[in-house]
Formats: sequence, C-alpha cells, structure tokens
Amino acid sequence: MKDWDYENEQWTKLPTYLKHLPLFTRHIDIFSVCVRFVWSIILKNLFFKFYIRLTVKGTTFKELYKTQPKLIIISNHASHLDAVSIAASIPRVYWLDVYIAAAKDYFFTNPLFTFFSQHCLGAIPIDRKDRKGEAINLILKLLTELPRMWLIIFPEGTRSRDGKVQEFKRGVSIFSERTQTPLLFTYLEGNAELWPKGRIFAVPGKLVLHVGPVHPPGPIEQVYTAYKSWVMTINPHAFHVKEEEPKEAPNDSEQI
Repeated sequence: MKDWDYENEQWTKLPTYLKHLPLFTRHIDIFSVCVRFVWSIILKNLFFKFYIRLTVKGTTFKELYKTQPKLIIISNHASHLDAVSIAASIPRVYWLDVYIAAAKDYFFTNPLFTFFSQHCLGAIPIDRKDRKGEAINLILKLLTELPRMWLIIFPEGTRSRDGKVQEFKRGVSIFSERTQTPLLFTYLEGNAELWPKGRIFAVPGKLVLHVGPVHPPGPIEQVYTAYKSWVMTINPHAFHVKEEEPKEAPNDSEQI
C-alpha cells in the first residue's frame, strides 16, 4: 500500500467522510478499531441474537477467508437490516477487511450517521447522482491496491419495495471485471418482512443468510442469471414472474 503524505494539499482538502479509508491513512486507527469492536458486541451478541435471530447457512466465512482475500459480496436488498446482518455474519476478526458500499445521501447526511458509517460500518460513500465516476474510481482503487478487501454491495442499487429481487445495475460487473475480483452470492431470507421499506424500525423475528457459490467476474447479465438460478433453489418466489404476452388468434384464412 502506498504511503500517504499528510502534509500535501491532497490530504488537507480530502473530505472528512473519506478519511477513514485505508488508502488515505498510514496506520491503523485505534479509535475506530475500538468503536467497531464495541459495535460488533452490540450487533452480534445482542441485536442479532435476541432481537433478530440470525442464522447463517452454506459456506462458512472462515473457509472463504483462507482462499478469497478479495471478494465482492452481493445480496438481495429489501431492508436497512441487509448490510449489518451480512457484517454480523462475518467473524469480527475479519471486520477490518470488510467494507460496505453505502448511499452517501443517506449514510453520510449528518455527523451522527457519518460517525456510525465510518467507524461501525467501514462504509464507502456512493453518490447515486455522481456523474464524474468518482465513487467508481475510488472502489476500483481500493479493490486494486488493498491486499485484502471484502466489499458488500447490493447490485439492485436500492431497496426493493415488495421484497422481490430486482434487475441488477452494471456497477457490480464494472468493479468485478476491471479488478478481476470474484463475486460471492448471498441471499437474505426474511429481511423484507422484518423491516420493509417505509417502516421506521425492524420488528423482532428470524432472519436467514444463505451463503452461496463464488462466481467469476463476468457481464452483469451473466451474473444476474447465475444469481437468479441459485436463489430460485432457496426461494422460488424471490423474483417477479414475467407474464407471457397473449398470442394473437389466427385469422380465418390461416385456419384449416
């Protein structure tokens, strides 16, 4: 990793919401590590044990950590539970290598949210109205230069209103193909019922995270098709069923 010169103009003009990312620091932020450790206890040992009963099925993250130093972890997205539930499923000893692509216009809107996003989530701010590609370039740089990185990202781009998986945006394939980073398929079952879009907070209940196969980099259509095929083995009703267009009745001249 390249050293960062604190005295140069680039550092002094760097936005505060980026200063927690490892490309912009030369040492481990002990304060951030301590905050994240306390947050992990609240999240893993309390919230996702007693309020939301989280179960993980499939390949273990311990196995993946041995063979996959870099991964783009993708999942369905229907709730504010999604990112933190995936993070809670990952052993806390790996958390310094885990990052979440988060909407800048939500997770970085005020000092409290910004503090939480930086030190508890390791969030990378994504400007959904970005026309210059700054967020894309930042993630590409992180995936290229960091020796280890697990990036949690939701390829649908926004939360589903009805819980059904929507079409994927191109961004995931851009990150994967340009950096040759494989994708880990995951699927959250029960997220839409526990905290649907529009509800103020989650209700108690059961949440299941299914950890699936590692998929090689490829075009977004290929990724979506493979993801859909895998998810359908878990929940056949996870996607909208496209209605077939009615066939036109043959005219009299065509009838025998």
